[in-house]
Amino acid sequence: MADELELLRRADPVPRDDPRFGEGPLGHEAESRLHHLMADAGAGTGTDAGVDADVYGERRPRPSRTRLVWALTATVVVATTATALLLAGPSTTPAVAAPRPLVVRADSTPVPLDRLVERARRDAADGSAGLRKGTHVQSWSVGMSEDEPPITLPVERVVRWNADDSHTELVVATDPRHPGRRVLSDADDGPRLVDDGHVISEQTFPPSWSDAPPQSPPPHDATRLRAYLREAQHIDTPLTTRALLDATAVLLDTWTLGARENAALARLLADAKGLRSVGQVTDRLGRLGQAYVYDGAGYRRMLIMDPATGAVLGLEDTAAVDEPEYGVEAGDVMDYSAWIR
Repeated sequence: MADELELLRRADPVPRDDPRFGEGPLGHEAESRLHHLMADAGAGTGTDAGVDADVYGERRPRPSRTRLVWALTATVVVATTATALLLAGPSTTPAVAAPRPLVVRADSTPVPLDRLVERARRDAADGSAGLRKGTHVQSWSVGMSEDEPPITLPVERVVRWNADDSHTELVVATDPRHPGRRVLSDADDGPRLVDDGHVISEQTFPPSWSDAPPQSPPPHDATRLRAYLREAQHIDTPLTTRALLDATAVLLDTWTLGARENAALARLLADAKGLRSVGQVTDRLGRLGQAYVYDGAGYRRMLIMDPATGAVLGLEDTAAVDEPEYGVEAGDVMDYSAWIR
C-alpha cells in the first residue's frame, strides 16, 4: 500500500501555501510564454522555428507539438489524480497514507531484554512513576474487505477514570506523522477525509464495579502478573508469546503502568520464547526505542520498549505474506499502537 498521496506531494515543487498552488490567472510572463508556444506549435518555417528562449535567456530546442500535447495530457492526469485524492467526498474512498514498517537503525546495537529488565528494576527502585487507571494511545489499523482496497485509519484515544469509578473516553481522528493535514476516518456512509483532530466520539460511562482483570489493578510481580494476564485473556493454558503480546496490548489499553508494573511486564517479556532483539528504532511519535521481533504464522510483530525504563512504547503488526484477495502485500503494516504516558 504505497503512500501515493505523499509521493504526489513530494513531486509537486510548489509549496502548499504558495499563491501559485490555487487556481487563478496566469502571470504576465507565463501567459506570454503560453501564447508563444501555442503560436509556434503550428508554425513550420522561420529561422527560429526550432528554438525557444526560457526565462533565463537560455536558448534550447523547442519540443514538437506531439511532445507538448503529451506533456499537457500528463499534467492534466496528475492534477486530476491529486484533486481526487485531496477532495474525495463521502461517495468515494480517498487514498490513505498507510504507515511504513518501522526500520531498525543500521548502526544500532541490539540490547538483550534481560538488560532492559535490570533497567526497569532500577527505575522501579527509584519509585519514579505510579500505576494509573486509564490510557492514552495512538493507533493505526487497517480495514479490509473483499471488494474494496484496504484503508488505514489513524485514531487517538484518551480514557480517564474518575474517583467514583466512572470514566470518559475521547476518540479523535489524527495522524502525528502529518500534523495539520486532513485525516481519513470511518463513517456510516464510508471512509471520508476529516479535519485533523475531528472528534469521532466522546462518551462518559457510569461506574464500573468489576474486579476482574483487566479492570482490577495489575500486580507488580511477574508470577502474579502472568496469572492476571491469563485471566484477562480468558486463557486456561500457559501464555504463548503471541498471547502474551496480545495481553500486553489489552493491559496497556486499560492501565498506564507504574515503574514496578513495567519491571514485572519486562520480566515476562524477557522470559518469552521467540522474541529476538534487532536494534534501535524511532517510533511514529518520534521516540527512541529498542525493538524486539516475533515471527508468527503469516505475520511479524515488533515490540518497542523504552531503553531507559523498560516500559512498552508500542506494538507493530506487519503482514509476512501476500493476501491478494484483500489487497494486502507482505510488509504492509496491519496494526500499530503507540502508548503515551
